[in-house]
Amino acid sequence: MNKPDIHSSRLSAEEYQRNFADIKPALSDYEAHIEASRCLYCEAAPCIPACPTGINIPAFINRVATDNIDGAAQAILDANILGGSCARVCPTEILCEQACVRNHEPECSPVKIGRLQRYAVDNRQPGEHPFIRLPETGKAIAVVGAGPAGLTCAHHLARKGHNITLFDAREKPGGLNEYGIASYKLVDSYARQEVDFVMEIGGIYPEYGLQLGHNLSLDQLRKQFDAVFLGIGLGGSRPLGLQGEEAQGVEDALPAISSLRQCNDLSQLPIGRRIVVIGGGNTAIDIACQCKRLGGRRRHHCLPSWQ
Repeated sequence: MNKPDIHSSRLSAEEYQRNFADIKPALSDYEAHIEASRCLYCEAAPCIPACPTGINIPAFINRVATDNIDGAAQAILDANILGGSCARVCPTEILCEQACVRNHEPECSPVKIGRLQRYAVDNRQPGEHPFIRLPETGKAIAVVGAGPAGLTCAHHLARKGHNITLFDAREKPGGLNEYGIASYKLVDSYARQEVDFVMEIGGIYPEYGLQLGHNLSLDQLRKQFDAVFLGIGLGGSRPLGLQGEEAQGVEDALPAISSLRQCNDLSQLPIGRRIVVIGGGNTAIDIACQCKRLGGRRRHHCLPSWQ
């Protein structure tokens, strides 16, 4: 039996750079203002309930249209402190943009809400943090998990003046954004930049390398802190129970995506030429697309029988 055709450096440096460039480049000032002017600012805007974080979409778009970029960013961040990453990775085409009333007009497309959200957050004036921390309450709260849920919770509680200890099992914060998002969706270390922005509020003290159930216990946290929030994220992948599942070249999608996101030189990342992806969900699509961008030549999607 031939050895698997798995090796690195399949592409040129220029190809790696092009393949993993930002999949949705930022809007220019002109493009953003033209797009914002297309919004009808509906009184009962259907895009708002379609947004999982309840951002007042017409309000922030109106502020973009009137050159109030800081006000637009504030409207977004009030509802979602991770509005920058959500603008990049949220499937807006099946959420807020699908609900846009522009879809009901002949030969018309929805307002590009996601890209306008990114424009607003990315172009707010740097300087002071947009939120003010209230005086300290003396309350100490443990937040377990430094992913999107834990970071959001920590930020909201810190704003109220509580002191937060943020625990995470990994050596970096960010959770899904740092380790599990396709690299072409969240580029240029944006996940870490956003974590730094969240931490600017003050009162959040990270502790890494501590995993609940291993070197950290819930009983211990309940005794030490006034309250505990658990934002431990998704569990591991379920094994398929197939013969050869541990063979060379077989890998779960999430660890593969994590390895890719943490790799500083994509040319050193081994990839097979002929690749089979088992599954048809978002993660399967992401890993298939990234394998192709790394130099895999043939892709097959196999849907498990239970789907």
